[in-house]
Parts: sequence; C-alpha cells; structure tokens
Amino acid sequence: MIRARFAPSPNGLLHLGHAYAALVAHDLARAREGEFLLRIEDIDGSRSRAELVPEILADLEWLGLTWDGPVVFQSARLASYAAAGERLKAMGLLYPCQCTRAEVLAAAETAGPDGPVYPGTCRDREVDPAGAAWRIDMARAIELAGPLAWTDELAGPQRADPAPFGDVVLLRKEAPASYHLAATLDDAADGITLVTRGADLFGASHVHRLLQALLDLPVPRWHHHGLLVEADGRKLAKRRGSPALAQLRRAGEDGRALAAALRTARFPAGLSLDPGLGSAP
Repeated sequence: MIRARFAPSPNGLLHLGHAYAALVAHDLARAREGEFLLRIEDIDGSRSRAELVPEILADLEWLGLTWDGPVVFQSARLASYAAAGERLKAMGLLYPCQCTRAEVLAAAETAGPDGPVYPGTCRDREVDPAGAAWRIDMARAIELAGPLAWTDELAGPQRADPAPFGDVVLLRKEAPASYHLAATLDDAADGITLVTRGADLFGASHVHRLLQALLDLPVPRWHHHGLLVEADGRKLAKRRGSPALAQLRRAGEDGRALAAALRTARFPAGLSLDPGLGSAP
C-alpha cells in the first residue's frame, strides 16, 4: 500500500506553493487507495513557531484535504536523531566542525546543490565537539555504502551521486538534526513508500539514499513534482512574503475551488508551473 506525506515547517504561513505540494502528495495517495500522513517539521530552533501549527491544519482543511492518523511532530523524535548520529559516529563517518557559515563561504572552492561546498577544513583537525556541528565524511561514506540506486516516478531510475554535496552537516549546532538526517529517519519511521517533494530537492534524494544505506533503512520511491514560480521564475517563498493561504482563507475565498484550480493547472495570475526535471505534477 502506498503511503505519502506532507511535511511543512511552522516557520511561516503556508502559501500557494505549499498548497500545490500538499495536493500532489494527497491526491497520489488517494488515487492509489493509500494513506496520506501529515508531519510537522518543528525542530528548526527559534524559527519554529508552535502558534502556526493550528494555521497549517486550518489551511489544509480549507483546501478540503484530510490525513490519516494523528499529526506527527519531529520534536517528539529527538532521541531517534541522536541515536542515528551516535551510530554514524561509531562507524567513523562523522566529525565535529566549528566553522561558521561565513568561514565556509570564504573557504569554499566550488558550489554544490546546497550552496558552497564545505572544503573539509575540520576533517583532520582536533576539534572540541562541545557546541560543534557534525559533518559526514562523504567520500568515506560513499566508499562504505558502495553503488546505490533509487527511482523517481517522473525522472526514472537514478544512480545515487551524493558527492557534489560535500561533507554536509547531519547534526546541527542550533538544532537536533539537519533536514537530510531528520527527513530520512522520519520517512522510514512513518513507513513512507512514496516521497513527494518539489523538483528543487531532487539532489537531496541522492544524500538521503546514501543515509538509508548506511542506517539500514527501507528505500521508498520518489516523486519530484514541479514548482509554482513567479513571473521572474523564482519559486514562492515565505521569506519573500508570497501570499499566505491564511490570508485567502480569512478573506472568504473558497479553498476547495482553489484546490480544484491548482489540480487543473489554472494558476493565479503571475504564477506558472516549472516542471523541473520531470513533467507535472
């Protein structure tokens, strides 16, 4: 049975891009007589705001979406992130790093899917682990895992190639885990068989496939859908003040009608769908 999920972060109000992502996950699950789960990714330090969770639930209900089982919160799973971190440390795959973002930016020689690639400054240094982030030794991890494959429903079979990301952070200084580690562990814990997300996160799936192999986790299928973008080609973003669903909801707009429009590619003025690596949805 298929099981998909929508996993927003309560660090801002949902916008139309979130609505489209939620609809894709929900509709794929329902069309295949599967389950649709809702997970709140609320471990992003001071950016996570508990008061936004009711707004997220109200927005999804306004769109006419329903989910199976209770809402899952990442903040209830901190022990699992710590345990996975300890396991990777015991395998000799993590090392502490005290570099600031500014130092990484200044020292980086190449750019990867996540931005500047960490040059390995602390990999062979004696670093005080207190208050440090923990990075994965990517080359060593790839060698240990061996060749890996994964499948995207739109882009087809893939050979896992996480090397361009460099030594990414898995245990953050200001949060219990990075997106890479937390999302991978959560999808396994929730029994997710189809991971749906935007095409902008396609590259991240290479890293997640590696983590699944290292931690003996089940391997789902992926579905990287297109992104709603503005006229200048930029994706919608909370930080740029993209129109919030809550504003539309409070203004009396019909959420189910909006959902029907998004499903049939009738997007609000100024917005279009960038299919990314595959074809929509």
